[in-house]
Amino acid sequence: MTRIALIDDHAVVRTGYRRLLSAEPDFEVVGEAASADEANALILRCTPDVALVDLSLKGSSGLEAIRGMLARRPSLRILVLSMHDSPGHITQALKSGAHGYLTKYCEPDEVIDGIRRVAAGKRVFSPEVAEILAREAIDGDPQLQHLTPREFEVLRMLVQGQSANGIADSMHLSQKTVLNYLSLIRQKLDADSDFKLLHFAARHGMVELGTLAA
Repeated sequence: MTRIALIDDHAVVRTGYRRLLSAEPDFEVVGEAASADEANALILRCTPDVALVDLSLKGSSGLEAIRGMLARRPSLRILVLSMHDSPGHITQALKSGAHGYLTKYCEPDEVIDGIRRVAAGKRVFSPEVAEILAREAIDGDPQLQHLTPREFEVLRMLVQGQSANGIADSMHLSQKTVLNYLSLIRQKLDADSDFKLLHFAARHGMVELGTLAA
């Protein structure tokens, strides 16, 4: 029996996953969480074998949830199921410790098969994700590779309009630590202005410039 945790900030989505997975005789959904903090507590309480994780959560993102869960349960297998299909999100999820990455455009059977394969110790990618990773390996932006998952998360929150203080609260860090991260990010990306950071983020699918302009 494969014990599964559902990490997604939408209750309706979690309910849909639970119904889908509970119909499989070798699956047991043992818990749900809507945030990184809830996920960390859930892992200790329910000891699942596989966590199905969205990257968009309340507060800190799924990247923080992945790192926190693996720190508490290193044997946990992580399968990301997200609407984000940018090279940045995929790369950082894998650097955070994810064992597979599917998009929410995939079919239900792909999710079920993906969970079984991840639980068996394999890596799983939907076809479009595999193509993105292949392109990134050939001609990806080397600056993106220089960012750690936590730096990526700080940048993501900054370009989406959060202040350094707000980022610190969400990530349970001091404001000084966040400012240090921002300084490192600017150095790594050779960005001497927030405008350059914004364009870097837009180029890697972390934010849409048209949305911000509106």
